[in-house]
Amino acid sequence: MSIPFELPTEDRALSPYTGYTRAHWEAVADGLLWAAWRWSTPGCALLDLPGRPSRSGARSDGLEGFARTFLAAAFRIAGADGDDPHGWLERYARGLASGTGSPGRDDAESWPLILDHDVQGQPMVESASVALGLRLTSPWLWKHLDAGVQDRVEEWLRGALRHVPAPNNWYLFPYTVAGFLEAVGRGDGETAAARERALELMEGWYRGEGWYADGDGRAFDHYNGWALHLYPVLDAHLAGDTGPVAARHGERLRTHLDGLATMFGGDGAPLHFGRSLTYRFAASAGVGLGAVTGHTPLTPGTSRRLASGSLRYFLERDALTDDGLLSLGWHGPHEATLQPYSGPASPYWASKAFVSLLAPAGHPLWTATEEAAPVEEADRVLALPAPGLLVQSTRGDGIVRLHNHGSDHVRPHEGEWAAEDDPHYGRQAYSTRTGPTAPANTADNHLSVEVGGRRSVRRRIHPLGAGHGDGWGWAASWHRPVFAGGPPMVPGLRVESVTVARGPYELRVHRVTGAPPGARLTQTGWATAPDEPLVSALHGLYGWHPGSGTVRAPQGTAYAPWAELPRLSGDAGGTSLHVCVAVLSGEPGPVPAGEAVTEVTVDGAAVEVLWADGGGRTRVSFGPARVTHTVG
Repeated sequence: MSIPFELPTEDRALSPYTGYTRAHWEAVADGLLWAAWRWSTPGCALLDLPGRPSRSGARSDGLEGFARTFLAAAFRIAGADGDDPHGWLERYARGLASGTGSPGRDDAESWPLILDHDVQGQPMVESASVALGLRLTSPWLWKHLDAGVQDRVEEWLRGALRHVPAPNNWYLFPYTVAGFLEAVGRGDGETAAARERALELMEGWYRGEGWYADGDGRAFDHYNGWALHLYPVLDAHLAGDTGPVAARHGERLRTHLDGLATMFGGDGAPLHFGRSLTYRFAASAGVGLGAVTGHTPLTPGTSRRLASGSLRYFLERDALTDDGLLSLGWHGPHEATLQPYSGPASPYWASKAFVSLLAPAGHPLWTATEEAAPVEEADRVLALPAPGLLVQSTRGDGIVRLHNHGSDHVRPHEGEWAAEDDPHYGRQAYSTRTGPTAPANTADNHLSVEVGGRRSVRRRIHPLGAGHGDGWGWAASWHRPVFAGGPPMVPGLRVESVTVARGPYELRVHRVTGAPPGARLTQTGWATAPDEPLVSALHGLYGWHPGSGTVRAPQGTAYAPWAELPRLSGDAGGTSLHVCVAVLSGEPGPVPAGEAVTEVTVDGAAVEVLWADGGGRTRVSFGPARVTHTVG
C-alpha cells in the first residue's frame, strides 16, 4: 500500500538500513495530524475519528483523538524549538478552551469528567497526554492562554489527582498531570501526594533487569517502554532533575534497553506480544527516550535504525487507511488484536514514538550513520529471568522469537478462569513474524490437557528460572491447567514446562503430574499462512504419538487472514514426560525439525538430547527445573 502523504527522499548514505531521516519523522507526524484533524468538532475540542466506539463511548473517544494527536504535535513542535509551520498549536488552544468550558455537559465540545477508573476512567488516561503536551509546548501555548482558560484546564486536570486510577501504569497519569502543574507553578500538596504515590508503587512493581510489572501481578509487555519507563524518565528530563530517584529510573531504562533492543526483527517489526498492540510503533518509544536522555546502552546509529525501522515497518504494511488514519489493528484492521477499551483514536498512542523528535536536528540520533540492529549482527539467545522471558533471534531470516515463562495478565486477587484466556499472554511463544490465533480457533504454541473432552488453557504463569550460555538459553515455568464448561481445575493437575533455544530450534519439554486416567495432550506450533515464506514444524521426540498433523485457523492472525499450525497429540495419566522440537524459520534450508536431534534419553524426571551437527548435548531435569548444555 502506498503511504497517503508525501515523504522526503530517502537518504541511504546516512540511513543505509531504513532510508529515514529526521525529516521523515516530521513528515509522518504532520501527515497523521492532517488526516486526524479532518474529523474535529467546530470548536476543536474533540476529534471524532470514524470507526467502532470503545466501551467508554464516543465522547471519550473524541477526547482521546484530541489528546493523543496533541502529544504527537507537542513532540514535533518542542523538538523544533517552537517552530509550528502548520499552526497546530492554535487548533489545540481552541480545543482546550472549548473542551473545558463545561466539562461533563452533553454538548458538541465539552470533555467528559475524569472519574474513578471503574466509573469513567478513560479521561484519566487522556489527561496525561494533555498535560504532557502542555508541558512540552508551555513557552508557546500555555503561557499565551487566557488566565480563565488556564484555570479551567487545571481544574479539569485535577480530576486525575482526585480519583482512583486502575491498579497499574495508570498511576503514572496523575503523576504526569502533577508534574505539569508543578512545572507551571501550580503545584501543591495534592500534586506532591500524587507523585509520591506513583513513585512508591513503581518501586514495588520493579522486578529487576530493567523490567517493571504492570501492576502487582506479572504482566510484562510493551507498557514497560511506552509507559512505565517513559513517564518518570521524561519527567525528570524535562525538569532537569539529576537527583538519586531520577538517576535510578534512568539506569533502569538503560538496563531495559539492553534486552528490548534484541526484540525488533530484521524487518523492523516489534514483537507481537501483550495488549494494546494497535499502538504499533509506540514500541520504539523507549529506544527514542533513551537516545534523547542519554540513558541508553545503544549507539545513536543503532537507536535510529530500531526506531525508524519500526516506523517504516508499519507505514509499509497497511497501518494507515486510504485517508491517512491509523487503523485499529496491526498491519491493517484486525479485530482480534484489539481490547474492549480500543476506540478509533486509540492507535494514536503511537504518538509516543515521536519522543525521538525531542532530539534536535544536530543531535547524534539524527547525524550518526545508521548501524545494524542486534538481530542483524548474529544469532542470539538472551534469558531475562526477572520477567521470565527467553529471547531467541536468527540473523539469516531476521526473526525474533519470545518464549514466555513469566508474563501473564492475571492480577493477584483474581481467580483463573478459562473464559478470560488472553491469546496475547497465554501462549508459550510469540515472534516478530507471527501472531497468536484468535480465541475461537485452535491455539498456537500451546500445550493443552484434555480431560473429559474439555481442553485447558494457561492462565497464571509461575516462573521456575531462566539462563543462557554461548548460543543457547532456557526458561521454565509451571501452571495449573484451567478448563471451561465445568470445574475450572482438576485436583493435583500441574504442568511444568521448559524451553531450550538453540539456533532456529526450540526444545519443548513438559512434565505433566496429577493427570487423571484417560487424559490426553496436544502441543501446537507456530501459526503461518501457506503462502508465507516461513517454515513452521513440530517433531515429537518422546511422549507423543508418531507423526504430526496440521490444524487450520480460519480466522487467521494479525499477519495472515488464514493460517495453519502443526499439532502433536499424546496420552497422559499420573506423571508423564513429553518432548518435542519446534521450528519457525524464514531461511530456505534449515535442518528439518525431525533431524535437529539425533538421540533422546529419558531417565525418570530428566531428558537428555544430542543435537545434530555437533551442537552438543542438552539435559533437562525437573524437581527443581535445571538445564545444562555441553559441547564436545
